[in-house]
Amino acid sequence: MTRIPFAAALFTASLVALVPLSNARAQSAAPAPAAAAAAAAPAAQSALEPFIASYSVFNEGKALGAATMQVVQQPSSRWRVDLNMRGTKGLLSLAGISAEQSTVFDTIGGGYRPLTQATVRGHLFGRKQTVGVYHWGNRSARWSGDVKETRRAPVALRAGDMSGLLINLAVIRDAEPGKSLHYRFVDDGRVREHNYVVANDMEDVAVGGLSFKAMRVSRVESGNEETVIWVASGVPTPIRMLQRENGRDTYDLRLLEYR
Repeated sequence: MTRIPFAAALFTASLVALVPLSNARAQSAAPAPAAAAAAAAPAAQSALEPFIASYSVFNEGKALGAATMQVVQQPSSRWRVDLNMRGTKGLLSLAGISAEQSTVFDTIGGGYRPLTQATVRGHLFGRKQTVGVYHWGNRSARWSGDVKETRRAPVALRAGDMSGLLINLAVIRDAEPGKSLHYRFVDDGRVREHNYVVANDMEDVAVGGLSFKAMRVSRVESGNEETVIWVASGVPTPIRMLQRENGRDTYDLRLLEYR
């Protein structure tokens, strides 16, 4: 059965699935009580700004579909990040394969604090949806909908916890040559440590007819899986996101344009 990655942010089931989400989009809940001090903000960071970016999606070098990532400013000092992926080639197109993910968040001390999160996976014969709420007042998060029984229990929150999409944005914010990045992923009822290493040297990266000087940010997972994000100065979104398994390129998102 063909798989579609969910992001990000990046190609994992929690990072995947995002676009302007209709009724599945994460909703802005009532303002959450102020949490205790959030994790310290990095010394050098870019101001968060709205953007929309378009990507081509590949698997092992073959075109699969298209993706859109955007950050939208909302009332009450809130933001929303969306990622939408859909199959546009071959069987994926015929089967109506799509994945959408969204996180509503605010900023505390320069950090990104998730408030609500939604994921929708669709195909020709139906769809599955999960919704999560981060209760910072009592430091717990919980997911409902089409969630595995083992992921329905409340998850204890710590200052600095983020959804997969927010980690993608944090990598953009924090990446510096030679730096190590550490985040705690709390998404879809799961908790994982995400550790990244930024290469010392810049790379020339060409995507969508554009050429960038970019930082390579790598995360090794389970020994044989690797996620790589290329980050360019002044670009608010990843210019490329690649998943590798057993040394081979698998899912690959390449930037076409952003504004």
